Amino acid sequence: MAIQKRTSTNVLLDTALRNFYAAAEEMRLDEGLVEILSHSERRTCVSIPVEMDDGSVKVFDGYRVQHSTALGPSKGGIRFHPDVCLDECEALAMMMTWKCSLAGIPYGGGKGGVSFNPLDYSQKERERLTRTFAARIEPVVGTWTDVPAPDVNTGGPEMIWFMDTISKMRNQLEPAIFTGKPISLWGSKGRTAATGLGVATCAMEVLKVSGKPVEGATVAIQGFGNVGTYAALTMVKAGAKVVAISDITGAYYCPAGLDIQKCFDFVSSHPKKLLEGYQQEGMQKLAGEDLLFLPVDVLLPCALEGAINGKNADKVQAKFIIEGANGPVTPEGDEILDKKGTLVVPDFLANSGGVIGSYFEWCQNLGGFFWSEEEYNDRLLRIMRDNFHRVWDYSTANGVKMRRAAFMVAIKRVADAVRMRGVFL
Repeated sequence: MAIQKRTSTNVLLDTALRNFYAAAEEMRLDEGLVEILSHSERRTCVSIPVEMDDGSVKVFDGYRVQHSTALGPSKGGIRFHPDVCLDECEALAMMMTWKCSLAGIPYGGGKGGVSFNPLDYSQKERERLTRTFAARIEPVVGTWTDVPAPDVNTGGPEMIWFMDTISKMRNQLEPAIFTGKPISLWGSKGRTAATGLGVATCAMEVLKVSGKPVEGATVAIQGFGNVGTYAALTMVKAGAKVVAISDITGAYYCPAGLDIQKCFDFVSSHPKKLLEGYQQEGMQKLAGEDLLFLPVDVLLPCALEGAINGKNADKVQAKFIIEGANGPVTPEGDEILDKKGTLVVPDFLANSGGVIGSYFEWCQNLGGFFWSEEEYNDRLLRIMRDNFHRVWDYSTANGVKMRRAAFMVAIKRVADAVRMRGVFL
């Protein structure tokens, strides 16, 4: 009897399910395994009451989803964004399962977040929300069960508030329960730049295997947050020319190449870490989406999901797309890009530098022994290059797109683990 495939009105979850079912069908995966892996193990919803600075109380919705723990503790970020919902968290948790599997690290997939715009609240209000959320999800997270990390609009401070809250609740230090912490408090040298470094590494590797020189290659980067910033700095250091970057204030385009270090310094000094007001000779400001359609060699979408879709993919001119964000290209967009001959390196391969870096931090926390940044980066680059070529080789050998190849390699490892562990009755 054929299984009943899940569908969702949420674009991201529907995309994640469709990609999984398509790869599983091509693999001829056992129906029982398809049924198990198309569902999450746990979906937690909590309400988060927060006292505002004026004495009033607001209640926010928070979520934590653990898709799979077949390979180890679930792993994935916590984001603060107004669009966060349960279905989005489940989709991202599923993607994290495949990302961790493909990376060859002992984690499953998890994701969480709060429907909340931190830009609208003070630091004290953000801290109160973070600590209350930590207390509400405390029963389902842990060093060997679920290890959260930063994501959209969260970073080192939030991870410290999370760690400190749960450590006090458990009356013992829990440094390995959250990753992405500041270096000065159980963090890991190299972690901040890890995702962007990994995205740039995949971009450089795809240029090399395609016979294109990295030196002088033109690059556009959507999103100048943590991922986009370090991807840009890495590409420029390798000799590429970053001609466009963007954030919520718009796109900044300079055909002769942007001075990325100056952009970085400007954003670092901006109270809200934005590009608004940045000036450079020969630069023009565009609407944010217009960056996606510039005539460049490499496009790095490093913002939110669904940026390239069935409505705009035909306008994309880049020869190579390296997905720095989670799910920036929809299946409809993928189909159009494939017909145009655009090569797409999928998100859970390209942006896995962050979770590999989190794994490094977790290992160091468990052992109480810390590496140098050089050791960290050497290990990261070696794994990223190996993973890229493993997927590239599978793709070329079997005549399938990079995304499908990555899914098949990743799903097989998780399915094998589920098969060996069996169904607990």
